[in-house]
Amino acid sequence: MSRKDFRRLQLIELDLIKELDRVCRKHNIKYCITCGTLLGAVRHHGYIPWDDDADIIMMREDYEKFKRLSQEGELNSNIAFFQDYDVDNNYLWGYGKLKRVGTTFVRDGQEHLPVKTGVGIDVFPLDDAPKSICGQFIQDKYYYILRKLLWAKVGCVSESGFKKIIYKILEKIPTEWIHKASSHFINFNNNNTDNRVRVLFLPAFGKLYRINPLMIRYSMPKTWFTKRKEYLFEGIKLWGTADADDFLKYVYGDYMTLPPVAQRVLHCPASSYDFGDLYADVVLDEKGK
Repeated sequence: MSRKDFRRLQLIELDLIKELDRVCRKHNIKYCITCGTLLGAVRHHGYIPWDDDADIIMMREDYEKFKRLSQEGELNSNIAFFQDYDVDNNYLWGYGKLKRVGTTFVRDGQEHLPVKTGVGIDVFPLDDAPKSICGQFIQDKYYYILRKLLWAKVGCVSESGFKKIIYKILEKIPTEWIHKASSHFINFNNNNTDNRVRVLFLPAFGKLYRINPLMIRYSMPKTWFTKRKEYLFEGIKLWGTADADDFLKYVYGDYMTLPPVAQRVLHCPASSYDFGDLYADVVLDEKGK
């Protein structure tokens, strides 16, 4: 992807962020920008220059409310549509995506999936973790298995050798069963509990980029996502955790130090894409923005 198309991708995703922010503010839904998007806001006041996606996170109750409203016509249908398994049974993953109308974006190795594509941003629901470390460890391994079962629909095509054989066997397990098997941990989530939280269908944030001590590795304080403040991102104000320093240290460690130049590369694993006429006339500055 050219630098210009990469910037177009970021600006299209920004449209989606703005639309999500509009709906959430209108209906008092609490969300936070998270991971690389929060890091970009703190360190760059916008996208990390080589970051190709955007991450939104919210408590399960807010996620379900946003999903319901998206199906009731609250989203601008000229801009965005929401996908998760409950909305589109061809969609695999255990979290949602907000996608841009009038675009296509097909991930490498996922060309065979019968799902509506488009430039998208991730919308992650947070669920309660068990209070005991043993329970959190079991929950982590349980969802590791469920993630691999979902990934089998991709791995049976994209992998090779013994892995491909295993995934061909696993992909026979119905997606409906996998999502039903996840409901036990989802159903007991409640914003009023003092449990720590995590995104169930992602690797635990406490070991995503750095390994944290066992006592905090598999879950995060709920207050990181209920106590918020606004951050400037690409010229607009977006909500994020009030404890950005603690969160970013937890995920990245020394997050203000830029990676080596060799690692600052565009990462956009798409086999095909079409942005239509969106931002076709964008002009890049000396920083590529």
